[in-house]
Amino acid sequence: MKKKNQTSAANRYLLLGLSLFCILMMVLSSFSDKVSGPFKVFANYTVIPLQQGINQIGGWLGDMSDNFETLQQLRTENEKLQEQIDTLTTENSNLQEERYELERLRELYQLDQNYSDYEKTAAHVIGKDSGNWFSTFTIDKGSDDGIAVDMNVMAGSGLVGIVVDVGPSSAEVRSIIDDSSNVSGMVLSTSDRCIVSGDLSLIDEGQIRFEQMENNENQVSVGDQIVTSYISDKYLQGILIGYVSEVTVDSNNLTRSGYITPAVNFKDLQEVLVITTTKAELTGESQ
Repeated sequence: MKKKNQTSAANRYLLLGLSLFCILMMVLSSFSDKVSGPFKVFANYTVIPLQQGINQIGGWLGDMSDNFETLQQLRTENEKLQEQIDTLTTENSNLQEERYELERLRELYQLDQNYSDYEKTAAHVIGKDSGNWFSTFTIDKGSDDGIAVDMNVMAGSGLVGIVVDVGPSSAEVRSIIDDSSNVSGMVLSTSDRCIVSGDLSLIDEGQIRFEQMENNENQVSVGDQIVTSYISDKYLQGILIGYVSEVTVDSNNLTRSGYITPAVNFKDLQEVLVITTTKAELTGESQ
């Protein structure tokens, strides 16, 4: 304990001595320019270098303070710039979304013009089945909006499917790619009829299948349009289904079959057109 007190007292004396020495050096530095002789030599070797060192330390501390203020300013400016970037990013995303929506609406408008003989109403897709494709989905229009079972649904450049169930404010649509779907189609250029069958395993390759087309002298080629036929009991005539991508003669040599590239992107459906007249109403068969 005694040794510790002695050490503490020695430290205090040392600190006092250094303080007195610094005060003495400061006093001497103020007279260093006014004296000569040995004292001036002593000042040149002690006081002046010490003063220069103190000045350098003061300058360094001043620079550190300036650098700290500059750093704070840079951080503030960076935060403001980041806020501007976030705002511009949001605005850009909104503009992109609006542009895509405008393109889709233009596509729907063109589709409406292509089938101007039919009355239609637009609807938004609000739900779908759990798969990657829109094989069955829900729209935001129902019986309160005049939607009924068996009404044909279109999007993109042609046929999507048919309404199979209706509620007051929504309806369920089964698309032509669904495994349970069969549509009576025909080649637009030759009127050769066929059955277009849904197959979810094929749509992964971007195709659906047609079959039971008569093998006759009519030439059916890749790129020919397949539309809904006039003998379909539920689908209105002349709606584009897709384009022939492959056609072959069956082993019985009596019929032909092949594949169709659909006119609709069944992986991305957001808006559709519902034709508000059913085939039964058009033919007078509805009760």
